[in-house]
Amino acid sequence: MGNRVAYPIHIKELAIQMKQENIPVRKIMEELGIKNKTQIETWWRWYRKGENHRLLQPVGKQYSYGKSPEDQSNEQQLKNENKFLKTQIDVLKKYKELERMWNQKYL
Repeated sequence: MGNRVAYPIHIKELAIQMKQENIPVRKIMEELGIKNKTQIETWWRWYRKGENHRLLQPVGKQYSYGKSPEDQSNEQQLKNENKFLKTQIDVLKKYKELERMWNQKYL
């Protein structure tokens, strides 16, 4: 088993921002010095689910050391939910645009 690497929060946030800009995962890995593409995918999944608190937690058992969603303030839970819902809306907008383009091209 390999050694676990703890990346600083600013690297995680930068990776998520680059992923939002549709930069390929390989390029993100090269630019930020991230060794495993699965790590970026995990951070991205957490971001999409509104689980940003997980980015602050140390490597290992996530809820043993940090805050779980139940431990967050009501305001923070609402902010996370709002961010998640906005992301869903953005995805749906992109899907509709792709669907429209596909229909113009093939129908």
